[in-house]
Amino acid sequence: MKIQFSDTTLNDYLDQLSRKEPVPGGGSAAAVTAALGAGLVSMVANYSIGRKANTPEVDKKFNEILKKGEVSRKRFLELASLDSEAYLQLCAARSLDVKAQKKASQGARAVPLEICKLCYKTLDLIPFLVDKGNPYLLSDVEVAIELLNAGYNGAMVMVRINS
Repeated sequence: MKIQFSDTTLNDYLDQLSRKEPVPGGGSAAAVTAALGAGLVSMVANYSIGRKANTPEVDKKFNEILKKGEVSRKRFLELASLDSEAYLQLCAARSLDVKAQKKASQGARAVPLEICKLCYKTLDLIPFLVDKGNPYLLSDVEVAIELLNAGYNGAMVMVRINS
């Protein structure tokens, strides 16, 4: 089953999340949470590009952060869908043989593990934003950190549970 949350409105996603249905669930929500954090990283980079105090090298670094933040944000949304697909495969495998169950379990762990790795990678973009970014947006950077940490922690729960 192909699931595509990236084109879903936030309201529709939350409606789906709240239903008595297996997906989306915790792993998908962790990915969406991390996508919000990555979005804030991109926003702060956007606001920091072209400031009067910036050197060309600083603006170049902000552009790199923006590009990487956007790659992360888009991948997190893909992972929200992939996590739901992997979980449905895990549910379907419960009635199959042990080998099929093990394969499905590995797939269900792989997606949240990628979410964790991408959270960590996206958090690596933040120190430059704190050091050279628009100082009026430090609260947004802090929120990005909290969202990325929440995405990481939520995904780690799913890695553990799906083991």
